[in-house]
Amino acid sequence: MSSQIHVTVWGENVHEHENPLVAKIYPDGMHHTIAHAISEDGDCEVRTATLQDPDHGLSRGVLDNTDVLVWWGHAAHGKVADAIVERVLARVWQGMGFIALHSSHYSKPFMRLMGTSCSIIWREAGEKERLWVCNPAHPIARGIDRYFEIENVEMYGEPFAVPTPDEIVFISWFEGGEVFRSGCTWKRGNGKIFYFRPIPSIIMRVSGWFCAMPFAGPQATA
Repeated sequence: MSSQIHVTVWGENVHEHENPLVAKIYPDGMHHTIAHAISEDGDCEVRTATLQDPDHGLSRGVLDNTDVLVWWGHAAHGKVADAIVERVLARVWQGMGFIALHSSHYSKPFMRLMGTSCSIIWREAGEKERLWVCNPAHPIARGIDRYFEIENVEMYGEPFAVPTPDEIVFISWFEGGEVFRSGCTWKRGNGKIFYFRPIPSIIMRVSGWFCAMPFAGPQATA
């Protein structure tokens, strides 16, 4: 059994083809930027998958060899096939970790795992966000200061229509005064779930958190 954590980064890969500004920032796609950040410390073996791949890149073989699935979606939630969603849910119940990023709170897998609308309030106003570490003893927050800030972001605000989290690791404050539970964990079956609000580029700062997450770890194979 490999000691590395096997991570699959899934991205819908739509904005990169439709928005020239996004394509300039992420020439290889946001999913590759996220995957590169996660793989930097060498503890994770990382692959990528996209909406456009056969089976959205999430075949049974890929998921059976995935310990943590990182999901980035924004504009094409409805284009994800229900059969693939069921496949993802089955693996989470078996013990695969699931990380939903930013607007993936509206992704089909996350909404099914939560069983709620997962609705939020939001606005695009180019505001500063301050993320407070409210659970400094949690492995995800280990080594992080009391807070960190991100300039010029989209505001997400409460109420966040999700079940009460098992743990709240981060809370965001925005210049307009809103707050948001921006880093939350749940457990479904044997699988652990983490929702993280900040945009994918911030993961370049926090790539080590993923490998520190208390998921089941690599799965034994017969």
